[in-house]
Amino acid sequence: MDNSISNEQLAMCNDSQPRKMKYSGVEWIGDIPAEWVLERLQWHITEIKETNNPIKTTQILSLTNKQGIIPYEEKGEQGNKAKENYTDYKIAYPNTIVANSMNILIGSVGICNYYGCVSPVYYVFSPNSGENLHFLNYVFQMHQFQRDLRRYANGILEIRLRLSSGNILKRKIAFPPLPEQQAIADILDRKCTQIDALIANEEQQIAKLKAYKQSVITETVTKGLNPDVPMKDSGVEWIGEIPVSWSILKAAFVYDKIGDIDHYMPDSVLDGIPYIMTGDLKPIASQINFEICKQVSTKDFKSLSKKISANNGDIIFARYATIGTVCYVDIEKDFLVSYSCLIIKPNHYVLGKFLYYYYQSHTFFEEVKRVINSNTQSNVGLDAMTKVKVICPSIEEQQQIADYLDQKCEQIDRLIAIKQQKIEKIQQYKKSVIYEYVTGKKQLAMCN
Repeated sequence: MDNSISNEQLAMCNDSQPRKMKYSGVEWIGDIPAEWVLERLQWHITEIKETNNPIKTTQILSLTNKQGIIPYEEKGEQGNKAKENYTDYKIAYPNTIVANSMNILIGSVGICNYYGCVSPVYYVFSPNSGENLHFLNYVFQMHQFQRDLRRYANGILEIRLRLSSGNILKRKIAFPPLPEQQAIADILDRKCTQIDALIANEEQQIAKLKAYKQSVITETVTKGLNPDVPMKDSGVEWIGEIPVSWSILKAAFVYDKIGDIDHYMPDSVLDGIPYIMTGDLKPIASQINFEICKQVSTKDFKSLSKKISANNGDIIFARYATIGTVCYVDIEKDFLVSYSCLIIKPNHYVLGKFLYYYYQSHTFFEEVKRVINSNTQSNVGLDAMTKVKVICPSIEEQQQIADYLDQKCEQIDRLIAIKQQKIEKIQQYKKSVIYEYVTGKKQLAMCN
């Protein structure tokens, strides 16, 4: 994109007089500059509904939150698997906007710079002749616009609300003259790049803290707390030496019971019994987020809890998630656990809290990869969890290790929480900057 600013734009930026404003007529937009117009999106962008049947391209594109539209092979091991039938896709072109119909409410929108095919649940929008692609993209990035779109979404689950392209295109947006659209897009490109760099720096620090935390856990659950204790060869390459008094057992021998039970998805109720899914396991302290979880009826609770339910001292393991998505139950409370999670009930050989930390160690991750013959932890079921090896110190040492890691991990988690709060503040600032410029509340002169 040409980042130069025309004389007309410079004059506009240097104008020190306050701009005359008017009410837009749309509550979430509020006041806009007097020369701006309120128009439907459909007058500025058009949906492309071109299918890939017959096959025109085998270049599959994927929409990511951070990188925008990228070739599928660059995405790595995340998200849904690509379809095998290329005719199931639709065509996307360079200089278009691609939006996920199910995640547009959380900003899953980006500019496409490739020719390829995308998921049929994606919308592909092409700017009409003379329209500014980058300004239109920032319209979709406005949090207030996303929140307004929620009123027109359909679906049962909050995370799977679907929005029709027609409802998107009918929304009214405030549009400035084209030169000002270009200037606003240029300013936001620069400012958002700077803001994203700050966020990336904080994320890198969080990644280092998480890596440090895992290294502390791994060292402690495999070597113990006494650096002078005699060691022996464990006989397992990725474990190395362990204290002479410790044992290595197959996990099946340290479980009293493990739940991997399919069941029907109970309906939601307003006031009922908590139903815990993977997203309800907090990522830092590995606690349960009861505040936002689904609620189910007492009838469903009584029916499903007959199969297996989690109790104080048990472990909840997210079977489809990456290493570390594990929770230790330390409360007495009635709740159900989704079939996407395993409930592990340890026996007298091992303390639940020690096992909880062991499941977060690099040693356990290596064990899982060996058992399921994969580089990721996709679908870690009952069979895999009973075959992995578990290092077992004495119960007394397990308690000492758990107490030490409680204190150490709390310190690290506190630092991570501070970093995450900082990221949230920066993200809120980014949202406000986009909104103020795209709706004309911040004059261009203020960018200099």
